[in-house]
Amino acid sequence: MARRNSDDELLMEDDLSAAFLGDDLATEGTAPAEAGMQPQEDEWDEEDSVPGQLALDVYETREKLIVKARTAGVNKNDLDVSIADNTLTIRGTLSAGEEADVENYFLQECYWGEFSRSIALPIPVKEDEIEAVLKEGVLTIAFTKVKQDTVKKIQIL
Repeated sequence: MARRNSDDELLMEDDLSAAFLGDDLATEGTAPAEAGMQPQEDEWDEEDSVPGQLALDVYETREKLIVKARTAGVNKNDLDVSIADNTLTIRGTLSAGEEADVENYFLQECYWGEFSRSIALPIPVKEDEIEAVLKEGVLTIAFTKVKQDTVKKIQIL
């Protein structure tokens, strides 16, 4: 559950709620589910909903650029990872399973459905040397960095 403190900062009460960030958290006020209320039909239309946004960690080691994403509950067959023009895109679907018997939710805070995230990689990478591993709910993508000379001499004509 996300909550705003007195300085209007967004606080996350547990790590799972931070894994998938919806656009509704960026707007002022709280979402109906966060306030413990049942959303009204005119407030929430699933057909018009925006896919959730996947939270990422991006860092580098001496030889690699690493991107990590918490994807707990996502089957690797439901993930689509691609790169084009130094932009990484991760798409997927988080399924809640069968809930045909549900008549009414009293509280719904978990994000279920499609999510997507695209980021421009901060440094050049070798697009043909990428390793992606899904282990224990964490997607780790390792890119080999392109070695660049620190100083490039430019010839004057």
